[in-house]
Amino acid sequence: DYSFLREEFRRLGYTYSRKTLCTVRLSRKTFPGLPSYSLENLIRHFGIQVSDRHRAMADTLATTELFERILRSEESQEAIHKIVNLGIREALLPRSLSIERIHEIPDDCGVYYFHNQAGDVIYVGKSKNIQKRVAEHFAQKTQKADKLQQHVHDLSYELTGSELIALLLESHEIKRLRPAINRAQRLRSFPFLIHWYENTDGYLCLEATRSTAKNRKNLNLVSEYPRIANARAHLQTMVREFELCPKCCHLEPTGGGPCFSYHLKQCLGACAGKESAEAYNGRVQQAIERLSTVLDGSFLILDEGRESGERAVIRVEEGSYTGFGYLHESESDGSVQSWYDAVKTYPGNPETNRIIRRHLQQNKDLRVISL
Repeated sequence: DYSFLREEFRRLGYTYSRKTLCTVRLSRKTFPGLPSYSLENLIRHFGIQVSDRHRAMADTLATTELFERILRSEESQEAIHKIVNLGIREALLPRSLSIERIHEIPDDCGVYYFHNQAGDVIYVGKSKNIQKRVAEHFAQKTQKADKLQQHVHDLSYELTGSELIALLLESHEIKRLRPAINRAQRLRSFPFLIHWYENTDGYLCLEATRSTAKNRKNLNLVSEYPRIANARAHLQTMVREFELCPKCCHLEPTGGGPCFSYHLKQCLGACAGKESAEAYNGRVQQAIERLSTVLDGSFLILDEGRESGERAVIRVEEGSYTGFGYLHESESDGSVQSWYDAVKTYPGNPETNRIIRRHLQQNKDLRVISL
């Protein structure tokens, strides 16, 4: 079994990757309409003679006969070519990349980089199977595939073992390298944000607005959102919870006179100069902290490493992500301190905190160690 071979090589510290054919997928394409494509059902359907069923050699011989039947089918050649080539349409591949080069990429979890002819990174991605994900970029004709075909000259990758580290490293690398194609995607994924600024009277103001490549460089970013309605709803919650002025939060027109909430005695008067900037700004700072804080406490997350016997560790301190690292069981004394010291510091931000929270919610079996 291919997965057994890969695991044994991994235990020895090697990556084993070969072109593979899935007879189940091939059977679906070659013999459509069958109620099941399990080996048991295919043996029964085609009357393949098997003795000692479920033994490795017997199953191998049955699979070989099934494959021979597939090869004799007229529909099989195109299907085989497509599966062997990972679904890649060769016409979409950049001239400097070959299918063989993509087959050299491990089918493991990690982060991959596309480089232009000058060597600059123009796209960063992550996947639990980076070989498959890279191939998918060149499997269908899309606007992004066209850009990649025109500009990609080479690729590189970094294995992470841990899916959470792949997510965190991808976020870090996109911010560090600012790849051109990722920037365009980022603005499409989170096109709205909340930012803060100080007005001419010394009051801190919050505003939900559209995110652009230009204004992101100059704004004090607090949090990002896929829709403006999400940003405004979150801001309205902060107004109620911290008794903020709707006008100072751009939830009411910013013309002259106090806000409507002031007349209802729901605003303490920052918009009318009735409350000091010092008192008001203290509550705004609390709201900013609430908007940007999504994790509580200090803890370590232990996850799968890059090879057998290795564990990944992600560190969170006082509600903020502070980095990740790896530790082999042969180097660990079993103490929390050894895990803590294995971490390499990386800068955290609201996005990385949200990544960790979402991953913990979706993967409740991860080991978490409180600090």
